[in-house]
Amino acid sequence: MDPMALVTPAIGLMFWTCVVFVLLLVLLKKFAWKPILNAVDERNESIENALKSAENAKVEMQALNADNERILAEARLERDALLKEAREIKGNIINEAKEQANVEADKILTSAKEQISTEKMKAITELKNTVAELSIDMATMVIKSELKDADKQKKLVTEALKEAELN
Repeated sequence: MDPMALVTPAIGLMFWTCVVFVLLLVLLKKFAWKPILNAVDERNESIENALKSAENAKVEMQALNADNERILAEARLERDALLKEAREIKGNIINEAKEQANVEADKILTSAKEQISTEKMKAITELKNTVAELSIDMATMVIKSELKDADKQKKLVTEALKEAELN
């Protein structure tokens, strides 16, 4: 067999294979490449949009975290201010209560001293009155006993006159 006879059909086969391949490429380019490239482009675009959205969400989360921290710091400051004010109010109330208690104690003490003084004066007056009554009663009894006898009466009058003249 002639070697050329074998090569010619192989070249023909290779020619037709190339023709079919080129036709397939043309058909794929015309009908398949555009939809495939469009799908790939859309996928790339959607991925880029998702990345941008994720970045935006990240920025928003950072902003929210910063706002949260600021709000927490303000809340802490406000809480501290309220606690300080409450402590001051508590101190003022305690001081006012102490002052009022001291004033009331002073009033009670003064009232008690006045009452004691009044009671003391009453007791002294009663004692003086009792002593005066007893003295008068005793003097009356002594005078009665002294004046029973006439000589004693004269002697008593004479002594009283002598004392009066000396004074």
